[in-house]
Parts: sequence; structure tokens; C-alpha cells
Amino acid sequence: MPVRLPIALLVAAACALALAACSRMDLAYRNLDRLVPWSLNDYLDMNREQKTLLDERLQTHLAWHCQTQLPGYLDWLDRVRDMVAKNQVTDLALQQRTAEARQAIGRVAEEITPSASELLRGMTDAQVAEMRSAFADDIRERQKEYVDTPLTEQIASRSERMEKRLSGWFGKLNDAQRQRVYAWSQALGDQNRQWIANRQHWQQQLLLAMNQRNDESFEPRLATLLQHKESLWTPEYRAAFHNTEQQARSLLVDLLQLSTPTQRQYLQERLAKVRTNFSELKCLKG
Repeated sequence: MPVRLPIALLVAAACALALAACSRMDLAYRNLDRLVPWSLNDYLDMNREQKTLLDERLQTHLAWHCQTQLPGYLDWLDRVRDMVAKNQVTDLALQQRTAEARQAIGRVAEEITPSASELLRGMTDAQVAEMRSAFADDIRERQKEYVDTPLTEQIASRSERMEKRLSGWFGKLNDAQRQRVYAWSQALGDQNRQWIANRQHWQQQLLLAMNQRNDESFEPRLATLLQHKESLWTPEYRAAFHNTEQQARSLLVDLLQLSTPTQRQYLQERLAKVRTNFSELKCLKG
């Protein structure tokens, strides 16, 4: 998925779903309208009119998201907590939760497409060139960090990153769990290469669309890029993606089986805290 584009509305709203991984998602959610413009400055020099439009659309979409979408996230979190409490974290159950999360992201993409189209239509040729240069830098940096290293180092680094993320939910992992995380990383192989190649392919498709941003076909093309990006995946990435999802589900199932009562209690407390932070957002009560 592209990162920090002028399509900030998608980033802002989609982050709301991913914020369950943040320990202070309540604070982050309330400040998304401030955080997103800062990230845009790394990639695009917007004029005053564009910044005003972005701010207006962010406020509107964040209000829509909080009031209409977050209640569904609370229900989703309840289903996750129930799975853990009843020891029913299975591959099928995880597929269902993943499908629900994907549908939620799809609703966000559909909601913000008209605003993203309006913002992107207003970009100058110089700004499009700036976007092209930023995309090239993005790919070079990721290629250097995730691909231009020996595969053994990629596997070790990926395992370390995952172990660090998981420790925020389980507490310290035991030896068996760490070994399982490393096996998961090995099973993904050189998927970094397919991920970055597909990322570059998506970026090129957006740039092609930007060349036709004044045509009637622009918004439908942008809708495909935002709402149905899987239809543009390369064959190699499609295979890698399905393997990645399958391996992730298998990892979570096994980690729960290898968990201690203390870890499961810790996980329940973390999930409960996430739900509480979401439920106490003022926009939900307004």
C-alpha cells in the first residue's frame, strides 16, 4: 500500500483501523488531522489553497469515520476478545476477522475517493513531477533497507520486528514462541522483493492516472487504485500476499497455543484497553 501520498484522506482514515496496534491510539486518532499534513510535507509542497482543501476534507472525513465507523470497530474488538477468551483463535475465525477488517478499509476508501480526486486534480505539473521523484526515492530507500541485504539478514530482521510487535500484546515471548516467530519469518522467504516491486507498480499506475487527471476517466481510475488495488497486483505479489496472510494466521494460532495463562491475561487486558480508549473518544459521544 502506498505511504504518505497526497491522498492523505485515505491514510488518515485507514490509520484509524490500524491504530489498534498503538498504545495511545486515542491521542493519535484525535491528532490525525495534524499528523497527516506534516507527513505530506515530506513528499509535496502544497500551496495555501490545497492545504485549506486538505484540512476541510480531513475534518469532514474524520468526523464521518468516528461517528459511523468506529462503533463497528468496537464490535469487531469484542469478537476478537471473545475468540481469545474462549480459546477459539482458529484459522477460520482469523479469516473472518480479516475479511471484516478489509471491508472496513474498503468503506473508508470508497468514502474518500471523491475528495482525493478533487485534491489530486488540483495538482500542478511541477507537483506531479515532485511526486514522481518522491516515489523513486521511496523505492530506492526500501530496496536498500529490505532487499539489498542477504536473505538471512532479512529473515532475522523480520523476525526481530515481529517479536517486538508481539511483545506489546503478549508480554515477553517464551523460547518456543520466539522459535515459532523465526520459522514464520523463514517461511516468507524473499517476499520483500515482491512487496516492493508491487508497490512500485502501484505508484506507476497512479502516475499514469495523474497524466490524465483532467479527463473524465480520472476518478474511475483513482477509484480502482484506492478501492480495488488488488486488481492491479502483479502475479508474483498476489501469490506472495496469499502466502503472507496464511503464514500470519498460522503464526497467531500457534502463538496462542504456546501462550501461558499470564500471557493470555495480558492480551485480554491490552485488548480491553484498546476498546476503552476507542469508546471514550469524544466524537463518538457527540
